[in-house]
Amino acid sequence: MLKARNGAMALLLAYSLSSCGNDIEKTRIFEPHTLPDSTIVNANIRRSSDGQLQLLMKAPVVRQYSQPEAKTEYPKGIYMRFFDGINRPTGILTACYAVQYDKRQITEIRDSVVIIDLQNGDTIYLQDLTWNQAEHRVFSDKPLRSKNGARITLGDRFESDDAFKEPHIIHQRGTLEWKEE
Repeated sequence: MLKARNGAMALLLAYSLSSCGNDIEKTRIFEPHTLPDSTIVNANIRRSSDGQLQLLMKAPVVRQYSQPEAKTEYPKGIYMRFFDGINRPTGILTACYAVQYDKRQITEIRDSVVIIDLQNGDTIYLQDLTWNQAEHRVFSDKPLRSKNGARITLGDRFESDDAFKEPHIIHQRGTLEWKEE
């Protein structure tokens, strides 16, 4: 009986060891450099200067990483509302994804980017947008569409200062007027 028991134990041990193989690609997801240092859910971020609200940002998920490069990721999108010096909203920016690289001072915003100028009614639709904080410049090298009332303008690129005071559509391909009856 002892031999049968030892044989069963040996068979169970051999089976257990043979089924312990790990697929490296499946375990790679748990490597420390792929996990965020912190995660915030339903974030509401306010930035102000001298008591004046400048920016309200909402994000369903915010992930901060320190490795391999310090960055903040907004994997489920962002909603940003900009304000003037007396707490009046001046603009809105929305996107489905954004990532901010701390050391490079670059923020990449992509996937259905929409910029709304609340003062003049312009709306710009972009595939992506890059904010270079060091140069105080916002730009996109991909085609875009701008809408103001019944006018639609198409362009190849977009450039602006980071306050959106001097937006430029580069290589405008035409303006269409839509009149609804």
